[in-house]
Amino acid sequence: MRQIKWGVLGTAYIFERDTARGMSLAENCELTAIAGRSMEKAERFKEKYGFQRAYGSYEELLEDPEIEAVYIPLPNTMHYEWTIKALRHGKHVLCEKPMAPTAEQAGEMFRIAKENNVFLMEAFAYQHSPYIKEIRRVIGEGAIGDIRYAEAALITSDYDHSNIRMRKDTLGGCTYDIGVYAMSLLQRMMGQKPAEIHAAATMADNGIDIFTTGIFEYENGAKAHFDCGMVLETEKNTSLDRFQIHGSKGSITSENFAFNAPGKLSYRLRTFDGTDEVRTVDVPHNYCLEVEQLGRCIEGGETPYVTEAFTVDLADTVDRVLKIIGY
Repeated sequence: MRQIKWGVLGTAYIFERDTARGMSLAENCELTAIAGRSMEKAERFKEKYGFQRAYGSYEELLEDPEIEAVYIPLPNTMHYEWTIKALRHGKHVLCEKPMAPTAEQAGEMFRIAKENNVFLMEAFAYQHSPYIKEIRRVIGEGAIGDIRYAEAALITSDYDHSNIRMRKDTLGGCTYDIGVYAMSLLQRMMGQKPAEIHAAATMADNGIDIFTTGIFEYENGAKAHFDCGMVLETEKNTSLDRFQIHGSKGSITSENFAFNAPGKLSYRLRTFDGTDEVRTVDVPHNYCLEVEQLGRCIEGGETPYVTEAFTVDLADTVDRVLKIIGY
């Protein structure tokens, strides 16, 4: 298996916490270069994670002709600028969620990717989980019939307001930071974006939303509900992750579940004809799965699992929610 030569733009916490491990586990990934805002920090990350070289600016990494693919874990406000720069340098890009602040910008990013004959994929690691794929398969096979109602939630700790996820100038707030998980799960399971949206939020003094709830109505009459919030005990890194999906023949409910967790995750399948069972799925490192999948797209002609249509539709839904709550 050929290894894709990867570069990483930035030394963000999500890279340290999650993606570094995923990239090191990925069989088709070569940790070629990392760039930071300072050479000192880039060198430290190079030594810690085993990169071949370090750069003291993002531009220097993009000028490296050996780099084939770039992972972008930068703050939300920097995704649009640096993704476009990377694409125009002929690099394939895996960009952290939310990939763009608006659906219009997301669409432009994909247009530029096509112009430069490179792949662009939004980094929704959990979407690659065999757990999520199995549930979608069970729904697709008709086990619970036609979906009538679904709900999803992700509630986390709040944070010190110096944290970028708690500042409006860095596109913080719970909808951008974690609501996209709940909404993207609903989009995957429902197979469409909502026709009508109703939403309400609790806003902090600095203009970000700290708790948002919404109702989705679909063209086929189905309904869905999402909750997201950063309201649990401060800085404890606790979370509430859940979903349930009800259909005309039964339901699926999360049991042991967290959006990006590896290990043995489970769900409960109940049907009106008497099935009631808890099923367990072995889930490897989700961040490894997304890196490997984009690598197979580059080398083997696969289509990104998180497609352009999925990302743009989700961005449109987020746009509408934020407009309703007055973000």
